[in-house]
Amino acid sequence: MAARTKARKLALDILFAAELREEEPSAVLEARGRPNQDELAEYPHAVRLIEGVQEHRERIDELIATYATGWTLERMPVVDRNILRMGAFELLWVGDVPDGVAVAEAVGLATELSTDESPRFVNGLLSRLQRLKPSLSL
Repeated sequence: MAARTKARKLALDILFAAELREEEPSAVLEARGRPNQDELAEYPHAVRLIEGVQEHRERIDELIATYATGWTLERMPVVDRNILRMGAFELLWVGDVPDGVAVAEAVGLATELSTDESPRFVNGLLSRLQRLKPSLSL
C-alpha cells in the first residue's frame, strides 16, 4: 500500500474518532501522537489532511450539503461523511495531488470501509465538486 494511501486511512481513523467523541480532530491527533509519534512522522500527509479538514470544515460541510443530492449531512454514515470531507479537502485545497487521485482514493476508502452504495455516492459527489471546482469560491 502506498504511503499516501496509508496516510489517508490513518487520517480517516482520526477524523472518524474525533466525530464520535465530539472532539476536535487536532485533539485526537495529539492524543494519538503521544504513543504513536513514529507512525505520524512516517505519514505527514495524514497530519496535513486532518489539520486541513479541521481548518476548512465549515466550507467543506457547506459544499457537501449543497451538492449531496437527496442526502443531508446528518443522514450520511459517519465514515462516508469523513471520507467526503477528506476527499473534498484534498480535491479543493491540496495542489500536489491530482484531482483524479483524490477522487479515486476516497472511492477506494468507501469501497473498503463503508456500504455497497457508498463508493458510487462518494464518486458522484466528489466528481461533481471536481467539475465545479473552477467556479467554487473557497
